[in-house]
Amino acid sequence: MFVKRHRSRVRWARPVLAALAVTCLSGAPTASADPVAGCAPAVATPVLPAQVPILDWSENVTFDADGNLWVARLYRNAVQRYDRTGALTATVPVEFPGALRLGPDGLLYVVYGDAPTSAIRPGGVVRFDPRVAQPRPEVFVDGLASMPNGAAFGPDGALYIAATNAGVIKVRADGTIDAEWTARAAGSGGGSGANGIVIRDRTIYLTANGSALGQVVGIAIDAPERRAVLADLTTGVAGIPDFADDLLIDDAGILYVTTLSGKLVRVDPSGGAVCTVLTGQPMTSVVAVPGQRDELFVGTEVGTVLNVRLAR
Repeated sequence: MFVKRHRSRVRWARPVLAALAVTCLSGAPTASADPVAGCAPAVATPVLPAQVPILDWSENVTFDADGNLWVARLYRNAVQRYDRTGALTATVPVEFPGALRLGPDGLLYVVYGDAPTSAIRPGGVVRFDPRVAQPRPEVFVDGLASMPNGAAFGPDGALYIAATNAGVIKVRADGTIDAEWTARAAGSGGGSGANGIVIRDRTIYLTANGSALGQVVGIAIDAPERRAVLADLTTGVAGIPDFADDLLIDDAGILYVTTLSGKLVRVDPSGGAVCTVLTGQPMTSVVAVPGQRDELFVGTEVGTVLNVRLAR
């Protein structure tokens, strides 16, 4: 599954090792100045190079059930499937694609309209079968004039969409919007500048860049009016706020957040401890490599996809 240490089974085109190490830092008001477990520098290896930098911008990345990698190419208005050798096997037209998420029904759900033009040309979500040779997208929900970006399925089967200009939008399994829940979430103030989103134990973890940049926010699914700022990210230069993009949560409940300044940041939501484990080019998205402990795939603005090995 795109894993470097099984080189006999995986043939990426000459990945060039790029060890990108940084020192730990404290970025949240409650964080300790001492290094915390898991803050050792990570190592990144390019596994899918950009053919045309920026045009190949990899807005989001995910794996399907067969171990294929899917990449949302924002400026190519397409999502692309790559097999385990790194070969391109399908291109699906999607206008300004954002998050890619495998649904409980086995279909791949793709946010579209991830651009400021969504106010004029509304976005939404399409879905398709990722297993067929040439997937054909169908609209699951539309009319989102709020720059939809991130997405995550909740334990209730609903799809929660992070929209830059609306906050978190709850979409039921039948494709209808839960307007009451969505209004409650917006009323908490947790929706400003919403970007990436993950869900665990009925808690939504959200990156937000509204009135304050670089916040990681927690919202309770059962009480969306409840909101807490879990961490504030900075660039490390005079405490300048960073732009927080995508995030994931691991089995231990630790968050990994990508940022515009080119950082992969580790956040312990239980206490707010923050440290940077990787620096490099601006990072847009992050996904865990299936079946591989401590390995991630990270998308970038240049378009290169990186394999990141965490040090534990």
